[in-house]
Amino acid sequence: MKITITKNGPYVVDGGIPLKEVDSIPDDQEKGVIAYKESKDHGVTEARACLCRCGHSNNKPFCDGHHTLIGFDGTETNDRADYDEKAELMHGAIYDALDKEELCAVGRFCDVGINFWNALEREDEANQAYTKHVGCNCPSGRLTLLNKETGEKLEPKLEKEIYLIKDVPEKHLGPIHLRGGIQVIGTDGFEYEERNRVTLCRCGESNNLPFCDATHLRCKHMEID
Repeated sequence: MKITITKNGPYVVDGGIPLKEVDSIPDDQEKGVIAYKESKDHGVTEARACLCRCGHSNNKPFCDGHHTLIGFDGTETNDRADYDEKAELMHGAIYDALDKEELCAVGRFCDVGINFWNALEREDEANQAYTKHVGCNCPSGRLTLLNKETGEKLEPKLEKEIYLIKDVPEKHLGPIHLRGGIQVIGTDGFEYEERNRVTLCRCGESNNLPFCDATHLRCKHMEID
């Protein structure tokens, strides 16, 4: 199972990966997001499926060739450093955590209640449960929890799936959320670090291609009703 980035074109999905559209569910104050709800199941992708990367397809999430009409420049701009090389270590009351801010896709799981960073420092059960929830559900994998004693990463067991996020509270289509460790291959054959949680840009305008940097929230062509 892999995703290959084509030059100035779509993502090519190989290996028959389940593809689902999911909606962001906000918290009571609509300040953060608490979960995703499946809204459409596209089933298992065909042996070879092309997902829109420029954001302008009239057949989203699939490519319809619009990248050629708009002169899409999909040059990869990510520095290709592994997560551990640049992630900041944070010490907490029960868990430690790693934070690689440049991967942020503004999923907003971290914005619920007193927010992830404040909750990390609290010892009470409620805040630690929230800390664990965020550390295991941050879609981009920006945040990762660590066992405080061993330093082991605490990752949930995820099936290999592709979530197409619809940010309902913000009324925009969000990124392509890869789950369960799906290999991403660059246009030059470079194999990006395979991680349990990753978000790929699908608006075409991220400054950290191929990864999402939340630019979709400012894109007219990603707006939804």
